[in-house]
Amino acid sequence: MAAQTVREHERKFAVEADFATPDLGLAGLPVVERGRAVTLTATYFDTDDLRLARSKVVLRRRTGGKDAGWHLKLQADPRNPDLRDEVQLPSTSSRTPPEELTELVLGLTRGAPLQPLATMRTRRTPTVLRSRDGTVAVEVVDDVVTVTEGPVKGLTYRELEVEALTPDADLGDVASLLLHSGATEGVFRSKGARALGAPTELAPLVPKPGPATPADPAALVVRNHLRVHVAALVAQDTRVRRDLPDSVHQFRVAARRLRAGLQSFAPLVDPEWSAELRDELGWIAGVLGQARDTEVLEAHLIAGVRALPADLDRAAGLVLIQDDLEASLADAAKAAREAMGSTRYLNLLDALVAAAEVPQTTALADGPSDEVLPPLVRRRFKKLDRMAAVLADELDGHDQDWHATRIAGKKARYVGEAVVPVFGASAKRYVKQMERVTELLGEHQDCAIAAETVRRLITRDTGPNAAFTLGALYAQQRQRVKEIRLEFVDAWPDIRHKRWRGWLDSAAPPGADR
Repeated sequence: MAAQTVREHERKFAVEADFATPDLGLAGLPVVERGRAVTLTATYFDTDDLRLARSKVVLRRRTGGKDAGWHLKLQADPRNPDLRDEVQLPSTSSRTPPEELTELVLGLTRGAPLQPLATMRTRRTPTVLRSRDGTVAVEVVDDVVTVTEGPVKGLTYRELEVEALTPDADLGDVASLLLHSGATEGVFRSKGARALGAPTELAPLVPKPGPATPADPAALVVRNHLRVHVAALVAQDTRVRRDLPDSVHQFRVAARRLRAGLQSFAPLVDPEWSAELRDELGWIAGVLGQARDTEVLEAHLIAGVRALPADLDRAAGLVLIQDDLEASLADAAKAAREAMGSTRYLNLLDALVAAAEVPQTTALADGPSDEVLPPLVRRRFKKLDRMAAVLADELDGHDQDWHATRIAGKKARYVGEAVVPVFGASAKRYVKQMERVTELLGEHQDCAIAAETVRRLITRDTGPNAAFTLGALYAQQRQRVKEIRLEFVDAWPDIRHKRWRGWLDSAAPPGADR
């Protein structure tokens, strides 16, 4: 049986053993249905160093109750701890976690074995609150929990969980009633984390960045940059494995920012160490990019066909495009799955987590940020400026030259983003200008690739109607390329204006008194 995913919206409350549950009918929902108490037994799995718990992920095998089986609980939205996705599989005779679930968290465990670390027994008494028409429902469960195996064996406590059973359910009234009655709502912590003896705030897999000022060593900025984007990449790994929207794109964004940062900070980091990380990041981003780029290209071309005049045979064009790209997409998706399950990729994750902990920096990185970093930002901008000047003189130049300028723009943008926490609003305004470059030239690249793909399809034996449609689509995409080139040349004088870079000149010069 295939796994199913359930979105949970719930809030937890700690209560004393003698807590008197209030009349839940006062919470605003008139129908109160009290259920029979049930006994649940759950065994929790994690690595020895709690890599799942440190990622706010729970893997358990439960017996008893209506949802007995294997459960993998994941954050649905890092900004809202009340939302969780629970991936469920039915019980199996094996006491080993199913491969379907362990693969989803492989980027978190990085191949470390998952072991049964704790077992708990829960005596659960449920109460369901409903509106009279049944369109709104909330469940309140009163749990008495005893840890029967594990680091805190013998621990007993009581807690209440309030969960929305319907999309329109609001937990606020029930929560307010419980809080007013003496319940305590604290930091979201699962039963599994408590059974494992984990403290309320576990150290995350990737350390969080710390504050940095212009007077702090540049090494601190390098470390913070790595921590931000390694954490983002690891978080997106699980989302990619679940095939969630925009996950591959965000994974690649994190990989690109890491690569660009390491390259831009070249004088500040060990060259061999940096080169190996950049090469491996380029490899995995490239493999995942095959699928992502094909999806983007297909969507771009479909939109282009639909924008063509209605008297063209648009259906014939769509069929050719989709038949061609769907085969490529299947191959790319398979390659991505294989790469993300490989030892090479897991070794890269190990190296990235280690890099975020302690990056290998040079002596130059020990210098103050406002002396060391501005020259690195200026260097990236100057390269972009030279390349953009050439484009302005060669509007009919090769697509590849425009693509190379786009890459230079990305690097200028990423290094600018890396120093925003140090230099603040002025650096942020500079980054906004670099975003104008990457957005314009990103669209240019999309249209250029689309046109080349259509040109390739036209060379096939497509039939006159389809060929005519594809010809119109090719002309449409090349026309848009010309328009974007003019837009970029028109925008560039403002983008490169010195007012966006004044903060680079106002930074402390080398050797200044501090």
